[in-house]
Amino acid sequence: MIKLQVIGNLGKDCVVNTVNGKNVMNFTVAHTEKFKDSTGAQREKTTWVDCAYWSDRTGIAPYLKKGTQVYAEGTPEVRTYQTQDGKSGASLSMRVLSIQLLGSRNTEGGSSNGGGYSAPAAAPQMSNEPGIGNDVADDLPF
Repeated sequence: MIKLQVIGNLGKDCVVNTVNGKNVMNFTVAHTEKFKDSTGAQREKTTWVDCAYWSDRTGIAPYLKKGTQVYAEGTPEVRTYQTQDGKSGASLSMRVLSIQLLGSRNTEGGSSNGGGYSAPAAAPQMSNEPGIGNDVADDLPF
């Protein structure tokens, strides 16, 4: 099995859908890496990962808002496609096995931690794997 681990910020709010009677939470996670190129100029590269979390435990969905920092792990998939102008493209997606909230963007400005993020009071962890995070999820009030 190949495992993908992603830490990043959600690009938009999570969407919960029902497909063939099963719940799936869809969201995108972005990670921006800063580096210097060969000329010494500062550059940024953002990698987007489309995530699908198939689970009946959709209680975490309201917390998966744009800007929220998450840790997600699962199995990667690369999808290839043809663009309208005939070029080939590819996108990285992940079938999520577990997710954990790490923090959220501070919407009130003037963050005291300088990073623009604040950790939630209780960071729920959800997992489809037996024995991982399920005891925490069972105690959540939603």
